[in-house]
Amino acid sequence: MAPSQQSLQTHLSRRTNALLSQLGAPGAALALVAGGQTVIQIQLGRRGPEDRRPLHPQALFPIYSVTKTLIAAAVLMLVEEGQVGLDDPLETYPPDLPLPGSVTVRQALGHTGGLPDYGSLSVYRDSLRADPTRPWTAEAFWDSALAQGLRFPPGAGWAYSNIGYLLLRRMIEGLTGQTLAQVLRAWLFAPLGLARTWVAEDLEDTRALTPGWSTFWGGDRLKNIVPVYHPGWVAHGVVVSTAAELAVLGDAIFTGRFFGQERLREMLTPRVVGGGHPVFRLRAYGLGVMMDGSMDGSVVGHGGGGPGFSAGMLHFRGSGLPLTSVALVNHDVDDAGLLLANELAEAWRSLPEGSRELLTGGLERP
Repeated sequence: MAPSQQSLQTHLSRRTNALLSQLGAPGAALALVAGGQTVIQIQLGRRGPEDRRPLHPQALFPIYSVTKTLIAAAVLMLVEEGQVGLDDPLETYPPDLPLPGSVTVRQALGHTGGLPDYGSLSVYRDSLRADPTRPWTAEAFWDSALAQGLRFPPGAGWAYSNIGYLLLRRMIEGLTGQTLAQVLRAWLFAPLGLARTWVAEDLEDTRALTPGWSTFWGGDRLKNIVPVYHPGWVAHGVVVSTAAELAVLGDAIFTGRFFGQERLREMLTPRVVGGGHPVFRLRAYGLGVMMDGSMDGSVVGHGGGGPGFSAGMLHFRGSGLPLTSVALVNHDVDDAGLLLANELAEAWRSLPEGSRELLTGGLERP
């Protein structure tokens, strides 16, 4: 008897749910786009550790640092239009902020500018714990990070920096005269018809999130952070989305819908940064994207993590249909989103070709 669509979906759910149990997270939402078509949407587990209700099919999550890929896409659209040069110094563009070295747009996108970060600063973590409803201003993020000085001369190394993306956000806003929320909605979300994706600017913008669980505020008991965690604590901004909409958005970016092949090639040019990673065997970074440097850019994406949540978006190029896999998790387990997104893609590729054709309507066949 040939498998049904429901039986195939059940098979994929079981495989990803086994990994979710290992990770110790209450629930997750997953989606897979193959050949530009959404073929899988899965809700695993439940809304919370003591809440037996399943996740809503349209559950909303913050995507944290996956937002960097969207900011990078907006910058590359400005490059495509001739408004920005990748190798121009950031101080060329508004707002005119004093930098301790001449950091280029490309270096900020690829984390090679030597810019420091704030995530490990005790003053940042203490302030967040003391009052999660009152985020720092952009100037406070800037001053606290830059007080450390550059980590290395621009271009001489690699170090992950949220501050670089704060500067890129400010550049986008300065050039367009619009907020990041307005720019991403007009340039990325609206053209794809995404109704449940936006930049969260205040607590009101995150009230509809599914509960997200964390022990960040002390003790062993998980706490739902949604009522108190202000999205302004993410210096460069944070996007809210569903798994299905984020998969559509990621697929559009990585298949070149928003800019030409030259810009896409620059985005996906890897710099190997070293260190092990469970998904990216040879860890590398492009412009706003994490990559596997051993696979010639055929596995790209980004992870995101913060209080209460973990997010992962992966795009697979090469033989067969291009795949974009997304997993959004309601607990801040390191790399949980990336691991689940990768597991969903692996489970998909393990299906017999005929089963994949059933789910894609025949798109698998050349």
